[in-house]
Amino acid sequence: MQSESLSSAEVKQITTKYTYGTWRRQKGWNPVHVVDAEDCYFTDADGKKYLDFSAQLMCVTLGHKNKAVIQAIQDQARDLAYVGPGWATTIRAELAKRLVEVLPKGLTKYFFTTSGTEANEAAFKIARMCTGKTKIISRYRSYHGSTMGSIAATGDPRRWAMEPAGKIPGVIFAPEVNCYKCPILHTYPGCGIACAEYIEHMIANESDVAAVILEPVVGTNGVLIPPKEYLPRLRQICDKHGVLMIADEVMTGWCRTGKWFAVDNWGVVPDILTTAKGITNAAIPLGLCATSEKVASYFEDHFFSHGHTYEAHPLTLAPAIASIDEMKRLNLAARAVELGAYIGPKLHALKEKHRSIGEVRGIGMFWAVELVKNRKTKAGFNTMADKVAGTPLLVDKVAAKMMASGVYMQAWVSHFVIAPPLIITEKEIDAGVAAFDEALSVADAEAEN
Repeated sequence: MQSESLSSAEVKQITTKYTYGTWRRQKGWNPVHVVDAEDCYFTDADGKKYLDFSAQLMCVTLGHKNKAVIQAIQDQARDLAYVGPGWATTIRAELAKRLVEVLPKGLTKYFFTTSGTEANEAAFKIARMCTGKTKIISRYRSYHGSTMGSIAATGDPRRWAMEPAGKIPGVIFAPEVNCYKCPILHTYPGCGIACAEYIEHMIANESDVAAVILEPVVGTNGVLIPPKEYLPRLRQICDKHGVLMIADEVMTGWCRTGKWFAVDNWGVVPDILTTAKGITNAAIPLGLCATSEKVASYFEDHFFSHGHTYEAHPLTLAPAIASIDEMKRLNLAARAVELGAYIGPKLHALKEKHRSIGEVRGIGMFWAVELVKNRKTKAGFNTMADKVAGTPLLVDKVAAKMMASGVYMQAWVSHFVIAPPLIITEKEIDAGVAAFDEALSVADAEAEN
């Protein structure tokens, strides 16, 4: 409920004057004033509806205003809005039971946070405490959060501004999995799993490695899907050297890839799994750091040196239960597979039509379309340095044209992430793809023959 009536212009003026726009230069920020959202759409102050083709930040898995999630929040606010994390609550026990059912088998001890960033911070501390080692191996083309520890483990330009202070001791980077632009051989279809073998080379030539953190399918940085041998081989490497595997499933969890969690596609169980976003359908901030019993057993007789005021906050846990129940009721994992089979051919057809598309890749209902200036060289229109420098990006021009057509899609440097709510219909997919088809004319005009 608003305490005063503000015009849309006033809302935007106050927003840009007094609050920060994230991951951008503040000058020129002109955000859309959103006043409502329901199912697969959100609405601006002028009454224009937009198809949410990326589920906001790839997190509104059940669609906006899911009734069961809203009801769970209301009920919990009435019953027990808050109690400190040192107490047992019914809602905490009920969520734990559901997590045991859906998480990869063996992940049976949980620490709750209020974001994916905090979940990864917890994972780093837990890994270092229980192994007695320090170093964390991350990968380039990754994102693990915005706090000092998680940004230090992020392999994209969002880390750069924090260096050297932001580069906490002990974080080192391995090559990313990117078979389109292999960082090792620079050839297509790539180099097998040399990127996994290189991590073993790093472990063998470094001392004191506690853990390897990875997104099983890279999210914001391009929906990079590993070869089928990659994750099983990395699991072997970690086991061989006594190194923990941390799977960052903040974006890929909760049925997005056609399984409850992306690692399930390869039958791999990490030592620690972190997640957030879709766990509550993004209606309430909640993150999760799930550990194996082997990891958890260390703390039976050792001090667990971590915690915060909002850990296991009852109001955050209730919508997670509702979200899990809704995902089961709607069979969203299977639905993601079905929708992916529908949208995939349509996106590949766009590649045949538009010379600005270098590659289309996806798994379940998690897709990326990468734009290139030159298909032969695979050179993009822009670079990561352009993003940091505030240089106008080609993908933003395409995205603006799509917004004018009433479709929102997440753009990042040289690609788009397509990950709508899993309740989307085929008709709505058709509308989103049609708007993308039209907007790609902007990129085609700047692409080389």
